[in-house]
Amino acid sequence: MKSQFDFGTIIGLVAGLLCIFVSMIWPEVDRGDIVLSTGDSWRFEQLIWFYQPQSVFIVLGGVISATLVNYPIKAVINMGNVFKNVVLSEKFDFTGTIDKIVVLAEKSRKDGLLSLEAGLKDIESVFLRNGIELAINERDSNRLRTFLTMDLNNISTRHIGAQEIILYMAAYAPAFGMLGTVLGLIIMMNKFQMSGETSSIDFNVADQFSALLVGMGTALITTFYGVFLANMVFLPIAGKLKRRSENEIMLKSIVLEGIISIHGREHPILIKEKLMTFVAMSERNALEEKEK
Repeated sequence: MKSQFDFGTIIGLVAGLLCIFVSMIWPEVDRGDIVLSTGDSWRFEQLIWFYQPQSVFIVLGGVISATLVNYPIKAVINMGNVFKNVVLSEKFDFTGTIDKIVVLAEKSRKDGLLSLEAGLKDIESVFLRNGIELAINERDSNRLRTFLTMDLNNISTRHIGAQEIILYMAAYAPAFGMLGTVLGLIIMMNKFQMSGETSSIDFNVADQFSALLVGMGTALITTFYGVFLANMVFLPIAGKLKRRSENEIMLKSIVLEGIISIHGREHPILIKEKLMTFVAMSERNALEEKEK
């Protein structure tokens, strides 16, 4: 096995340290210059409290940096395709797939398994097309099932890997939110102490504690962003990927059993009955009502 230097780890560590350093020296925003209002009926000034670019910066920057340290840089870059799959909807047509398998089974039973080779290019599903081609060239049904199961397991492993990255990002977000809050509190306390030392004549305790409370609220916003991103973005995305993966594995399991049945020259009616057990009972009842 040949070792290869992983630049993602170095990039992640340096980027994480850079995020923390930039957050330490981030210039304060004069909120008095920001006015968000649309008349007497609607006032949005309290939205200014959540205007914290440095909070978003340290949370997102920290999450991405930690992910780069934990995973190869190629896996992190490929997450763009994962997020694209979350946005795009995909319909899993179980009954339609079963009907296609039954048609192939009828043709195979009538003209032989080799007759399916001519129509391979017309099969849209890659898993079904490759499986039929493998069934044509493989005589042993046990070996055929082993090959198809290995392919299915590899697909499931890749899906779990993508879900795992998102779950780790969900775990990192609140942690970096707390890190940003602690960092903000440290900076705020030091400024509070320095202001008390330099203003011995005009020192106003009430004003100092008022500024302290405002600064504490500002520091807590970083935790808010971390919790928000974890529970509103990363965890729901991981859950959606899990459900989509389960549906896809279910669909491919139907295809796997269908290919094995075709290879065993089972009757198309029996094949359909067997594969329909994968479909929910409510959907089966709806199809029976429709056929009547």
